[in-house]
Amino acid sequence: MDPRKFINSLFETAVAAAQPSQCVPPFLSKFNFSARTVVFGAGKASAEMARVVEQHITGKLEGLVITRYGHAVECQQIEIVEAGHPVPDNNGMKAASKMLEIASGLTEQDNVLCLISGGGSSLLSLPAPGLQLEEKQEITSKLLKCGATIHEINCVRKHLSAIKGGRLAVACAPARLVTLAISDVPGDDLSVIASGPTVADSSTFHDALNVLNKYYISEPKSVLKHLNDAADETPEPGDPRLKNVENYLIATPQQSLHAAAQTVSESGMTPLILGDSLEGESREAAKMHAEKALQIQQNGTPVSPPAVILSGGETSVTVHGSGRGGPNTEFMLSLLQELRGQKGIWAIACDTDGIDGTEDNAGAFISPESFKKSKEIDLNPSTYLSNNDSYSFFSELGGLVSPGPTKTNVNDFRAILVMSP
Repeated sequence: MDPRKFINSLFETAVAAAQPSQCVPPFLSKFNFSARTVVFGAGKASAEMARVVEQHITGKLEGLVITRYGHAVECQQIEIVEAGHPVPDNNGMKAASKMLEIASGLTEQDNVLCLISGGGSSLLSLPAPGLQLEEKQEITSKLLKCGATIHEINCVRKHLSAIKGGRLAVACAPARLVTLAISDVPGDDLSVIASGPTVADSSTFHDALNVLNKYYISEPKSVLKHLNDAADETPEPGDPRLKNVENYLIATPQQSLHAAAQTVSESGMTPLILGDSLEGESREAAKMHAEKALQIQQNGTPVSPPAVILSGGETSVTVHGSGRGGPNTEFMLSLLQELRGQKGIWAIACDTDGIDGTEDNAGAFISPESFKKSKEIDLNPSTYLSNNDSYSFFSELGGLVSPGPTKTNVNDFRAILVMSP
């Protein structure tokens, strides 16, 4: 067995389990396509989801889907727009505005199919009345660098938006609306995935303000003023305007982890799933994973080698340096530093959408030889870690994993193969 090929195949298995071609068709029977059907969507997987809908539905479709640059696919009836992620841009703002305009003309005879996946919150970048796109860009950049969780980030985004936090569903009323969502958030909360444009929201302006205060974000002042003064709360659970809305979760990180675990078992090894919703600092999560791998190898607890540790979730990075890299490569750099070339341990950490943060890689890979090689070519893990420069480190080391956009998104995937030393 080639350890690198094996753990890379686990990543590929996890991604395949969440492909729109697998998870969208079983839910299309819940929708009546005989009436006028408008398709909306946002997220890194949304364009591929739209293409799958077109492939399986013979009736007439129309609508608009927003995806990240580089994630578009060709559709015949549904318009696909590419926009900025993770920082919103003008393309996303114009497309979101057009989406609301279409929604405002719907009637109770119309049907809406909404295709939602991770990344949709940045892509649906229509500021609330009184706010400017530049202000949302500034606040988004600060939230991404301060270590905030995706739940906290999206709480703020909802309350600075004219379309998220259930507002798209309100705009579509009284039409019937069915949402199919691929989860990229810990806990699979539908109201958090892409900031829940079609889902009732229990968070408030006050909650959003508390997030900014927690991370000492005090600029731009206009954003804080909006959160203090705004009166038009997002629609709460039970809001009568959402009575014709149905939301379905069609793919989750847990499903992908179980698919990878099955491959591990079929290979004669023991899978150990730590969870699908791990959060916190990437480098701290790596320390916990390293400790678990060493316990397995040295003590045979909680399982004996050969074994594979699997985990999902969305760790974060508090940026102090000026380097390049996303949460997965930072995780791997910290893991390499903790394991220090321990024999018999290989690992991979990748974002299932194929993009780690804002870079062109999904994540990185290490082997028992990686630490030794880094010393030979004068790469100091501590120096690169302190500068948040994990991308440069693994680029020099030859450990980047770069599959390109996968057209799905079920969060981060981590696999650590533990053999006897």
